[in-house]
Amino acid sequence: MSPVIPETQKGIIFYEPHGKLHYKDIPVPKPKPNELLINVKYSGVCHTDLHAWHGDWPLPVKLPLVGGHEGAGVVVGMGSSVKGWKIGDLAGIKWLNGSCMSCEECELGNESNCPEADLSGYTHDGSFQQYATADAVQAAKIPKGTDLAEVAPVLCAGITVYKALKTSEAKPGQWVAISGAAGGLGSLAVQFAKAMGLRVVGIDGGPGKEELFRSLGGEVFIDFTKEKDIVGAVIKATNGGAHGVINVSVSDAAINASTKYVRANGTSVLVGMPAGAVCKSEVFHQVVKSTKIAGSYVGNRADTREALDFFSRGLVHAPIKIAPLSTVPEIFEKMEKGQIVGRYVVDTSK
Repeated sequence: MSPVIPETQKGIIFYEPHGKLHYKDIPVPKPKPNELLINVKYSGVCHTDLHAWHGDWPLPVKLPLVGGHEGAGVVVGMGSSVKGWKIGDLAGIKWLNGSCMSCEECELGNESNCPEADLSGYTHDGSFQQYATADAVQAAKIPKGTDLAEVAPVLCAGITVYKALKTSEAKPGQWVAISGAAGGLGSLAVQFAKAMGLRVVGIDGGPGKEELFRSLGGEVFIDFTKEKDIVGAVIKATNGGAHGVINVSVSDAAINASTKYVRANGTSVLVGMPAGAVCKSEVFHQVVKSTKIAGSYVGNRADTREALDFFSRGLVHAPIKIAPLSTVPEIFEKMEKGQIVGRYVVDTSK
């Protein structure tokens, strides 16, 4: 029997950048021929959601907008052309909601770089609602029996940092520095790095950050609120610099420092995107040390499958705090103040 789908649902919606976040009744969307309709049970809350609400980026955002792009739930409906899915399957809504699948980037498996990419919680109403749509090709297949609350952050934060670690080209036994190591992305990056056989230096600051980092298996923690010479501290801890750096912090200064403490022939990977940020590197040192600066966006379908496999095998878990969907405004306020340790996940039923 097909599930009974209501006409309206609860969701968080805003009508202008930085406008009031309304928790209200909104229509349940109808899936297009290529889309799934997913009953979202839980959604992670990502810094990108804050950027979308603020209107921070030079990309037009859909208005009005339902944010969110880390949704985990159950397939309750689908369009006429959908293949490979059935009602009752567990599905994930990712940042990349859909792509054209016919351009050069899509052909090469770089769907996130598609010029026609459709983005959940940005150009496509996202997962801060009880029912949401997603392109059936890009929706994540979640194994039966998975804890939907805990897997939700893996659908963006987890896939993103896993792809960034691959982009760093750091090999087992080598050092990776994670700038912003105790945040939502950083806490997952530490675990993926450990599972990939890397040694981890974490850079972060504030109450509870070091304890979380060490509980996740991190090896060396550098508190930027206490250590004045971050560059020197990383170089000393790694005996020459980190082979790879994953920048998930939202600080210009932290990003620029990473170009100085990365090891010769290493890669500093840019992931976090503070509004208006510029990455500066001293050309002489970059040339002489033969270092690289690489941007890493969200992962493709293969990265998604691989990242979810790490999760399914118990090698990574998301340190989450579950809160009602209605509290998204308060969560954003904490995020703005840098008060979040780990990841908030919202329960759409509350």
